[in-house]
Amino acid sequence: MATAVRELIDTFRDALRAQFRRDVLTGLSQQRKAIPARWFYDHRGSQLFEEITRLPEYYPTRVETGILMAHATRIGRMVGSKHHVVVEFGAGSATKTPLLLGAIWPAAYVPIDISGEFLSESCEALAARYPDLPIYPVEADFSQPATLPAEVGQHPRLGFFPGSTIGNMEPMAAADLLRSMRRTLGAGSLLLLGFDRIKSETELVCAYDDAQGVTAAFNLNLADRINRELGGTIPRDGIAHRAVWNDERARIEMHIAATRDIDFEVCGRAFAMAAGETIHTENSHKYDPRSADTLLLAGGWEPLQGFGDADDKFMVILARAIGDELTA
Repeated sequence: MATAVRELIDTFRDALRAQFRRDVLTGLSQQRKAIPARWFYDHRGSQLFEEITRLPEYYPTRVETGILMAHATRIGRMVGSKHHVVVEFGAGSATKTPLLLGAIWPAAYVPIDISGEFLSESCEALAARYPDLPIYPVEADFSQPATLPAEVGQHPRLGFFPGSTIGNMEPMAAADLLRSMRRTLGAGSLLLLGFDRIKSETELVCAYDDAQGVTAAFNLNLADRINRELGGTIPRDGIAHRAVWNDERARIEMHIAATRDIDFEVCGRAFAMAAGETIHTENSHKYDPRSADTLLLAGGWEPLQGFGDADDKFMVILARAIGDELTA
């Protein structure tokens, strides 16, 4: 059994490497260069993101944690007395997970993350804190439907998607992701997820371009990964981090900008960028309550209750798979 699991993981990682190569080469070949944000999260990228969440400028983690702490009891009552399997999409370090696990009586915990090494580290820490909780980590791309471990049986599922990660996607892609989560979780499932709210441009830009340069390092680590894994020659002294607010699309955009004319190779293919040209690496869409509800409905989820903070910086929404009844 262990050999079969190892073969499946190796197959997944091989497919992931091939997809990384395709996405980078395709993205760099476009007139407007762009690489999907999911490729930020190698082991180093995951570490840097955890550093970002502790920065004074980066309010989402701090505010969402406060919301979960303030409303954990009410969330637990709404979820009900059934022993749910908590399925966390893009689990990362699972720092907010204990706030949810402490509010319900989980039958098991299934973290899904693309970074297998980082996933193992976070599961070890969580297992030490909850020695009696069955934990079944799944190394996978959570943007695609995943097969949950057979050990979770027929327990009802509660999806957990904190951190406003849904905002990293274009609205149509975000709706597709929500439908994919619906297929992964199955009938009778619930979903608890976070949305960052629209606020002042100054506050938003500072959150994605911090004074210590951690977000810049996170963004530019993508170039390091390309150089390391794909034989890239992107000159680090010729690129810089850029974060801008796009008011028309209600989103923060992150770019890797060429500070001078540069030429480089990736996988033996030649590329060039003129000074000022960028590689678009991430979007972070911001929502108001109506647009968040509309997105959830488009993705097959009925919003049940929203939870917020006093300053309207962030919101957490509990939703139910459309057509299913919530039983407390």
